[in-house]
Amino acid sequence: RRSEYRLARKRERLHLVEGLLIAILDIDEVIQVIRSSDDGEQARTRLQEVFDLSHPQAEYILELRLRRLTRFSRIELEAERDQLKAEIDQLVELLGSDVLLRGQVASELEAAAEAYGTPRRTMLLNGGPVQPRSAKAAAAADLQIADSPCRVFLSATGRMVRAELSADAPGGGVIPPTRRAKHDAIRSSVDTTTRGDIGAVTSAGRLVRFSPVDLPSVPGNAVQLAAGTKVEQYLALGKGEQVIALVPLTDGPPIALGTAQGIVKRVAASELGTKPEIEIIGLRDGDRVVGAAPASDAAELVFVADDAQLLRFDASSVRPQGRSAGGMAGIRLSDGARAIAFAVVGGSSFDAVVVTVAGSTAALAGTDAGSAKVSAFTEFPAKGRATGGVRAQRLLRGEDALTLAWVGSDPRAVGADGSVRALPEPGAKRDASGQPLDAVVGAIGTAIR
Repeated sequence: RRSEYRLARKRERLHLVEGLLIAILDIDEVIQVIRSSDDGEQARTRLQEVFDLSHPQAEYILELRLRRLTRFSRIELEAERDQLKAEIDQLVELLGSDVLLRGQVASELEAAAEAYGTPRRTMLLNGGPVQPRSAKAAAAADLQIADSPCRVFLSATGRMVRAELSADAPGGGVIPPTRRAKHDAIRSSVDTTTRGDIGAVTSAGRLVRFSPVDLPSVPGNAVQLAAGTKVEQYLALGKGEQVIALVPLTDGPPIALGTAQGIVKRVAASELGTKPEIEIIGLRDGDRVVGAAPASDAAELVFVADDAQLLRFDASSVRPQGRSAGGMAGIRLSDGARAIAFAVVGGSSFDAVVVTVAGSTAALAGTDAGSAKVSAFTEFPAKGRATGGVRAQRLLRGEDALTLAWVGSDPRAVGADGSVRALPEPGAKRDASGQPLDAVVGAIGTAIR
């Protein structure tokens, strides 16, 4: 109805503009007709007869100021006429096609949701209405949760949920959200079953085996990490210990780990055993794990240090070791520098990016937003293991270190409370300086998928 209304108004305006153009072409005669008429009614009638105008066109010309009849106004009117004709053709095409109408409605709904939408205040969890049953039937019921396929998500802010998977749906039924929400930056995800076991690699070099059966369950088409439970409330962690990544415990690629002191290690899944928790890397004093993920020989390993150095090298150069081994040199760090990020990039690295955030170490935590940039991973040349890296960001005045770094595809930034943060557009040069951020970025992860 709105398009039909707009079409009618534009056709009316085009009719008047065409009448004005007729009058401008012979303006002297138009003025003579008006001046020689006894009253407005006679002038309108004579204009219609002499110039073959309609009643609305003649009335509009009589009410028009003479300033609109200049040569410049003629150019404006001709441009307006051409634009009106193009807009009318578009509206006619739109009204004549159900496909175009549905597409227009969808795009306008998306724009309205983006402009006026607010995050959900209630979180969707899997479940259904409770059916009334007799006491005998209730006693005989099987209270065990079915061991069905699921995907466990760990957010960059430390929340976990499990999403039920469907074998018949693309991607297991997990639908990436169209709009961002709190805690939507994903640090790690693992496909398993509801009653199966997966591992949590911690910053203390431990692997904690656990089952996701008691995690909040969310539908695959509405995964929201705000509905998840905090990881420290689900797992027994030590003081200051954090979960760095979730890893599968099935036979697969070795698990690669990187530490703040630049040590790298790969450990085979067969070395993990069946104990509830084990040490998978022997850390030196003051060291901690900063990243972990499965890494085949075809993958690349990436370190990013706080002095803005990045090193990428082949995972095949790191031979798998036993779980109690201390690893080997990964990146050669300068004096006082520490690795702040470690990542595994698969064989296809064309869509991977490097996100770096720079700031001042002297500023109070949470007060300096700093600057950030997003560069293509292919901008950084590969080097050998145990060598120095290449510069990943040029520091601005007042900045003395990288405070955050992340390597992967489809980055998402959030604040310390999980609120959405914006990152600069990708495409920055490898050693370019960053762009100022509007708010402090607390963590970076990938999109829900």
